[in-house]
Amino acid sequence: MSGFGKFLVLLGICLILLGIFISILPKIPYIGKLPGDIYIKKDNFTFYFPLATCILISILLTIILNLLFRK
Repeated sequence: MSGFGKFLVLLGICLILLGIFISILPKIPYIGKLPGDIYIKKDNFTFYFPLATCILISILLTIILNLLFRK
């Protein structure tokens, strides 16, 4: 059972970090408004896909995690 308990603690920490990240995200300028983001607005339809933002966040997280977990 201790393995399951550790998993729940880790899951809780991840959820807290995700909540902090989501609350800080709107205050970062240009996030979600980069030139590669797809935004289509019609009469009763709005489609938004932050493609360039996703790629930028993915690259940054890859660099950070590689630096943290390098052996």
